[in-house]
Amino acid sequence: MTQKIEARQGRVARRQERNREALIQAASAVMSEKGIDAATMHEIAEKADVGAGTVYNYFKSKDDLAVAVLENMMHNLALRIEAVTDTFDDPAQVYAYGVRTVVETAINDVRWRQLLYRSEVIANALYQRMGPFAIRDLRRAADAGRFRLSNPELIWRLTCHAIVGIGLAVTTDEVSPDTLDQVIVRLLCMTGISLDAALELAGRPRPALAPV
Repeated sequence: MTQKIEARQGRVARRQERNREALIQAASAVMSEKGIDAATMHEIAEKADVGAGTVYNYFKSKDDLAVAVLENMMHNLALRIEAVTDTFDDPAQVYAYGVRTVVETAINDVRWRQLLYRSEVIANALYQRMGPFAIRDLRRAADAGRFRLSNPELIWRLTCHAIVGIGLAVTTDEVSPDTLDQVIVRLLCMTGISLDAALELAGRPRPALAPV
């Protein structure tokens, strides 16, 4: 009897996970095409092939679903960055490439842009989802003598808030996109390197990410 109950619970858990993943993928597609504001929970549920009311079993609101989409995107972006930077010899260049890519994505991707106003939520998601990659890269660069820092977790947390802040400022036309090179340099200076070293890192050629 116990085995049957456990088997049934296992099936339920797997179905719930499939439904949740289907909703995230459907929401990502709809929100990419129409934007978060124009997307409706009904069309997301329809695209995911679940009942309209089912969405609310997993996400309290469209904003919560949008955050889940963004968290998924962040993890996938980290993997795409890693696929490119695994070819780099310089660990400092690995981190620099990742930071610039995240900043540009935050400004240019509609799903990021429309959630930047939830700055605390997005900064925390960025810290959690991309942190394992970024903190690892900071440590490697420090161990190689390229960065001078003692607390990579703190540097990444500060960087996450800075990325969200500058993304919001650019998307609300308070800061010109032309300042992005300066932003990247200043973010790199947070690792303890000199301004000249940050300028050199920021100016290196950047291979393109593989398409999604």
